[in-house]
Amino acid sequence: MINRENAEALISEQVLTSIFQDATQESTFMKLAHRLPNMSSAQTRIPVLDMLPMAYWVEGDTEYEESSKQVWDNVYLNAAELAVIVPIPEAVISDAAFDIIGEVKPRVMEAIGKCVDDAIIFGKNRPNGWSNDIITAARQAGNNVDTDAGTDYYDAIMGEAGLLSLIEEQGFISTGAISSLSMRAKLRGLKDADGHPIFCPSLQGSTQYVLDGAPVYFPANGSFDNSKALLVAGDWSQAVYSIRQDISVKILDQGVIQNPVTKEIEYNLAQQDMIALRVIFRMGWALPNPATRINNQRLGCPFAYLEPNTPETTYAVTITVTNEEEEGLVGASVNLNGSRRLTDVDGVATFNLRDGEYPVKLKAEGYRTATQSITVDGDDVERAVTLIEE
Repeated sequence: MINRENAEALISEQVLTSIFQDATQESTFMKLAHRLPNMSSAQTRIPVLDMLPMAYWVEGDTEYEESSKQVWDNVYLNAAELAVIVPIPEAVISDAAFDIIGEVKPRVMEAIGKCVDDAIIFGKNRPNGWSNDIITAARQAGNNVDTDAGTDYYDAIMGEAGLLSLIEEQGFISTGAISSLSMRAKLRGLKDADGHPIFCPSLQGSTQYVLDGAPVYFPANGSFDNSKALLVAGDWSQAVYSIRQDISVKILDQGVIQNPVTKEIEYNLAQQDMIALRVIFRMGWALPNPATRINNQRLGCPFAYLEPNTPETTYAVTITVTNEEEEGLVGASVNLNGSRRLTDVDGVATFNLRDGEYPVKLKAEGYRTATQSITVDGDDVERAVTLIEE
C-alpha cells in the first residue's frame, strides 16, 4: 500500500509554471499591461525619466551656450500577496467522480484575476504598498468624462472632447478599452448620421467592438465596477507589472486552519481527515509615467474613463506648500501616491480622492524633499507643509 507518508514527495510544495498562464488569462489587466521579468525580491526599482534636457538657440558668434540637465526618478514595484486555502475532506475526494482539485484550481485563478483587476483598475482593497489605481490616477489628471441619461456616447468617446481625445492631448494613444457587459447594449445602439448601426453591421454576424482601431474587452470575472466607471480606455503599455518568482501551490494534510478574524480553529486537517489546497500569488505593478516632450512634467495620465450618472464620492485633499517665511511655493511638485500636481501661485495643489491612506512626496528646486502621509476618512482634508532650503 502507498500511504500518504510514502507519497509525501509527490504532494509537497511545488512551483507550478501553469499558474502564471492561468492568472494572466483570468485578469484583464494582466492581458493588456506590459509584463516585466519576474521579481526576485519583494521590491523592484524602475529608473524613470523625470526631466528632459532642453536645447536653446544661440545668437551671435560669441554668445554663451545655455546648459541643461536630465533627471531620473525612482518608481517602485512592491510585491503584494494574494493567498487562499480551500479545505476538502479526503472522503469527498475519494467519493467524487471528478478531479475536485483540478476543478477548484481554475476558480481560484479566476478569483486571483478578479482581485488583481479590482485593486489595480478600481482601487478596491488596494494593498498599502501599491500606487493609486487607474481610475484615481485618471481622475487627478482630469481624464474623466461625465455622462447622464441624454449622453451621446459616440461623442463622449470619439469626439473632440471625448475619452480618446483626453488621452491623446497628454501624449498617449489608446491601445484598448475595458467595459462592463451592460455597456455592450449602449455601443450596439450607436448609429451614424444615416441611422445605420456603427458596431453592428449585421444581425447575423458577431459584433466586433473596436474604438479607433483598439479592441474593447468585457471582463467576465466580475471585476468591472459600474459605480466607478462605464468604460476605461488608455495606453496599456504604460502600465507595468511583475510576478514574484516564488508563486506556489501546496497541498496541506497537517495543521489547523483558523478564522482570521476570531482566531478560532475552524478545521484540524489531520484530526478531521482533510486536505487543503493553498495557493500563494505575489505581484507588483506601477504606472511609471515617464517624462516625454508632450508630458514633460509628468502630470498627464495614459488612461481616461466614462463616469457614471452618479459619480463616485470623493473628497478634496488640499495641500499648501510654503517656505520657511510661510510664502507659498509656486511650481512645487506634489506626488500623492503616484498622482502628480504642481502647486499654483498660492502654493496650493488639490486632489480628489476616496477614503484611504496616501503617502505624499513634495519637491521644489533648492529645497529638501519632504514626505507626508494623508488619511482621507469621509471628509475633505487640508494640509500645510513647509519645505526647508538646502
